[in-house]
Amino acid sequence: MNIELHEISVKDLVENYINSDEEGVVGYNGKLNIRPPYQREFVYKPEQRDKVIDTVMKNFPLNVMYWVKSGDNSFELMDGQQRTISICEYFKCNFPVNFRYFFNLTDTEKEEFLNYKLMVYICEGNDKEKIEWFKTINIAGEKLFDQELLNAMYTGEWLTSAKRFFSKTNCPAYNIGKDYLNGSAIRQDYLETILKWKTDNQIQQYMALHQHDPNANELTLYFQNIISWVKTAFPKYRKEMKGIEWGFLYNKFKDSAIDSKAVEEKITALMQDDDVTNKKGIYEYVLDGEEKHLNIRAFTPNQKREAYERQNGICAVCEKHFEIDEMEGDHITPWHSGGKTTAENCQMLCKDCNRHKSGK
Repeated sequence: MNIELHEISVKDLVENYINSDEEGVVGYNGKLNIRPPYQREFVYKPEQRDKVIDTVMKNFPLNVMYWVKSGDNSFELMDGQQRTISICEYFKCNFPVNFRYFFNLTDTEKEEFLNYKLMVYICEGNDKEKIEWFKTINIAGEKLFDQELLNAMYTGEWLTSAKRFFSKTNCPAYNIGKDYLNGSAIRQDYLETILKWKTDNQIQQYMALHQHDPNANELTLYFQNIISWVKTAFPKYRKEMKGIEWGFLYNKFKDSAIDSKAVEEKITALMQDDDVTNKKGIYEYVLDGEEKHLNIRAFTPNQKREAYERQNGICAVCEKHFEIDEMEGDHITPWHSGGKTTAENCQMLCKDCNRHKSGK
């Protein structure tokens, strides 16, 4: 790995600066890719942006930036994206600082601004070395997440296509699935979630295999099918549906016959059941029937004490005496048969008997 420190003037940095959806974000006379695939669309808040410009105007030093050599005479910006964009956008007169746009500055102030020297480390090495270096310098500021680091390793047309659908502000995935997905599209949460569902958590293997595919159509169609399936199976939307692992449910039940009307009746009843403490788990429960998803309300200490005293400390199954802390509360009439979590429906079993009963 070769690393050298350079002084880059603002004048050179902003030459032929472009920021567009079609051409990306480019500066340094087209030689610097300011937002390469592994960089997110994070944008400074106005006060952060203004401090950058104020620092340059006062000729105070900015933190060192990092570029990586990507060709004979081309570079990718590795660290310092928002400082760079702030400087370039101010030069393009896209926002004022202290009520003054760049065109409001005096000729002397403009010259001083353009002659300001940025301290830039430029590194050259193979992909693995560049990623390791990025991890090292990415200690402060807006840290990258695992998915963003994978994006840095597997750049190409596939990633560009995937990010266009899953990772842009107001991207198709956001418009289609924002009510069903947690996280932020621009922080790569959407892309990571869909890849996790598609690959059963084998994300890196999938990205390595498809890195040089011409597009990510397979992944986008998969996501669209998931959302279509969810809306068909569960046509009434509730806030509890946001953040459920829908892809895993789709993978398992997409070919099952689902009576959406009957399912909705079950969901309505379960939403009103006080014993169901995990309402999000209702959707998985109506598909596979496993009560563990519901977190059925446990008996309170008072309810268990009442049952223990009623039984004189005798286990209702093995009929042996135990101390109360050696016993557990159990539904006499099971919850799925209509039994409620009340003192009257509580019986105390020794731990062995309760484990044996639960395992049946």
